[in-house]
Amino acid sequence: MTTATILFVDDEPDLEALVLQKFRRQIRDGTVSFLFARDGLEALQSIEQHPHVDMVVSDINMPRMDGLSLLARLQEAEDKKSTIIVSAYGDMSNIRTAMNRGAFDFLTKPIDFGDLELTIDKTIRHVETIREARRRQAEAERAHASLSRYFSPQIASRLACDGEADGMAVHWREVATIFTDITSFTSLVETAAAEVLAELLNEYVGGMTDVVFAHEGTVAKIIGDAIQVLFNAPGEQPDYAERAIACAQDLDVWAQAFRERWKAKGINFGVTRIGVHAGPALVGNFGGSRFFDYTAYGDTINIAARLEAANKFLGTRICVSVTVAKAAENFKGRPVGDLMLRGRSEPLRAFEPLCAEVFIAPAMTQYSQAFAKLEAGDAAAMPAFAALVGLHADDPLAGFHLKRLLNGAKGVRMQLE
Repeated sequence: MTTATILFVDDEPDLEALVLQKFRRQIRDGTVSFLFARDGLEALQSIEQHPHVDMVVSDINMPRMDGLSLLARLQEAEDKKSTIIVSAYGDMSNIRTAMNRGAFDFLTKPIDFGDLELTIDKTIRHVETIREARRRQAEAERAHASLSRYFSPQIASRLACDGEADGMAVHWREVATIFTDITSFTSLVETAAAEVLAELLNEYVGGMTDVVFAHEGTVAKIIGDAIQVLFNAPGEQPDYAERAIACAQDLDVWAQAFRERWKAKGINFGVTRIGVHAGPALVGNFGGSRFFDYTAYGDTINIAARLEAANKFLGTRICVSVTVAKAAENFKGRPVGDLMLRGRSEPLRAFEPLCAEVFIAPAMTQYSQAFAKLEAGDAAAMPAFAALVGLHADDPLAGFHLKRLLNGAKGVRMQLE
């Protein structure tokens, strides 16, 4: 049971003893406690010393600071106190002024203590309603702060509301997912000083998640240097495939800039590899009743992870599946080949997404022609890739295909370990 603290403000000398006598049972039961002040200034000092005051019962006519001036000061405060104004029956003009200025209720003199008790009870119920609303708001703010670690601010705001809790239940839904990982991160962990590693990883994860949130994605997992991202979960995003690919490209740009910044400081941070796929997945809170673990499982998730790992062999930094590429409107990219990913019996066509400038550059036309020859089993594929590498030695994917051809491989199907 919560005790309501009431501050009486009145310069009548006998009022304190009279109130304590009339409310002795409630005081003994712990339902109310009283503080007393003789004017508005003393009341403000008392509230400063006792910020837990729930309500104020104030006379209007008092020395130094009257009740109307006190009411004005109380209404200016962030924590507004519910105030009952007391005045003579014939002083209705001041009572109306007080009500217009925000008083919760009023009483007339001489005070009827039965009426006072009813008015106090009504005011306490009002205070408790406000207190409950504030508690719910605080809970929602805490929920929002917690959810913001995983979701974009827009989604976190929605999920913090009671009505959206159903979005956390485990269910099947179509998603696009991104997996990211860093090359040689284990070696960096073993060699870097602890304080440097902490700063490095915090900046990296913070920057990467900011990029995800800018695209309204959901960070499902962060395990060391690896990040798993979802789109179209928990909320509906009809353009989830475009969002995922655009997000992957922005993650790549940010990660490359981050790597260069730390390289200038003498830290050799590895390349971030990114895989993107789309399809059905089992999505929801897998933490049971005690923990919160909103994530996704299924073949779709595994394939995205395999595509991320495929970059290591291909020399690329981003590898996306044909599924997500077809689902994205106006996709711009070049084919990598038909990958035989671990755990799959059928090949999966993969692409490297490109920015608009690179997509329309002459090198893209050369690559497309060379890849078409490779796909057709044309012997001219080898000189075509050789010519491309001669002009663009910094193109690792063209170099990958040339090396395959030099080693006797044919076609665009490839087995990745």
